[in-house]
Amino acid sequence: MIIGIGSDLIDIRRIEKTLEKYGERFIQRLFTETEQAKSEGRRNRVESYAKRFAAKEACSKALGTGFRRGVFWRDMGVVNLPGGKPSMVLTGGARRRLEEMLPPGMEAQIDLSITDDHPIAQAIVIISALPPAAGTGGTGGVG
Repeated sequence: MIIGIGSDLIDIRRIEKTLEKYGERFIQRLFTETEQAKSEGRRNRVESYAKRFAAKEACSKALGTGFRRGVFWRDMGVVNLPGGKPSMVLTGGARRRLEEMLPPGMEAQIDLSITDDHPIAQAIVIISALPPAAGTGGTGGVG
């Protein structure tokens, strides 16, 4: 059952200007270490940060809070699953909010789609509540 949906579009040039103006301060404030390592290792560094920015915005919308109620930028991190599929790991206030949303006895699944076509980056997040997988008993895959 879907319990949250969020989407976001961002102008990549906006992120580029922000990176030029604030540089490391912007990166450290918004992005997890995993996201930084992934983006800094990319040829299209700015586009990588823009997609991750859009993913965080989309996830905050799917959580129904935006960046309020204890949900912060670094509480949501884009990670790649073993096959390469992007997903989100939630910590701190974002994880607490997700746990509030989950019906009793259910586990969370976060699906993420990110893309870019200069000058736009886009992200869509769908949060689903699923019955627990055999042998588990928590909110799977949310860090």
